[in-house]
Amino acid sequence: MGHRQFFTCLFLLALIPLSAKALPPPSPAGGNYLVLDGVDDYAVLNFETFGYLLPDGTDKLTFEAWIYPTTPPNNKDTLLTILHQQARMVIVNDEFQPLLNNLANGHNIEPPKGDLILLMSSYIEGALGRTVPFPIPLAPNQWHHIAYQVNGNQITMIVNDFVKTSQNGIPLGHNLDARLPKDFVLGGFGKIIEIPGRPPAKSFWGSFTGYIDEVRISMDIRYDVNKKGFMPDDKFKNDAKTVALWHFDEPSGTQKFSDASGNAHHLAGKNGAKIGDALAVEAQGKLAITWGRLKQ
Repeated sequence: MGHRQFFTCLFLLALIPLSAKALPPPSPAGGNYLVLDGVDDYAVLNFETFGYLLPDGTDKLTFEAWIYPTTPPNNKDTLLTILHQQARMVIVNDEFQPLLNNLANGHNIEPPKGDLILLMSSYIEGALGRTVPFPIPLAPNQWHHIAYQVNGNQITMIVNDFVKTSQNGIPLGHNLDARLPKDFVLGGFGKIIEIPGRPPAKSFWGSFTGYIDEVRISMDIRYDVNKKGFMPDDKFKNDAKTVALWHFDEPSGTQKFSDASGNAHHLAGKNGAKIGDALAVEAQGKLAITWGRLKQ
């Protein structure tokens, strides 16, 4: 019997390189992560229960996460929602017309090229609107650490070790776009939302496809833009400035996600949003397989 198990393992190991790409990737933070299919699944904090996560007029904040995008927007009119409420993190492509129009209106930003363009911004105090996002191209099918922070009038956008700062910051507002749901969401709104009155005539908020891990919202500045090296090498820490923190380390298949901040902002997975299995290909492409998994 022992010989049979040994040869079975050798056979499975021989097949692994052929199927490794189909396995979900490991998170750089370790542990499990949120899996989103990009159709209609999402994680949510109901606005009627939780309200806004940050007080009106907050002028020091950081929104950050690890993301692994797999599928670009299927047309030039679609935004893919990573995170949305008082701040937004979305993906568009380089043909997204509202982006091109914004960049052309005196901001002197050269539009990047690519199927995955990350935009991060926040809703501002005193008027219905958003801070101007700086577009950052992303490579698909790999993990990225992304962070958006406001420190007074300074805005910082971080992707891995790339940093962009701007001085057009303004305190956070509660006057969000009335055409969008007020819930805090990861991955989308559970449906495609049409936004009328924008060029082109119809723009859509769609669902993010891929994996999300280690989401932290803070009433503090987490990263010093005067220093180099922003890539976290461990799970995000909880402290007095942490408003919400999700590690997504629940067992595979779980659809409720605990808030590690102690503030009870527990996310609910909707329409199939769930925890994925972390036993997968390692960061350098090597395979991590346990004996227990081989026997299954």
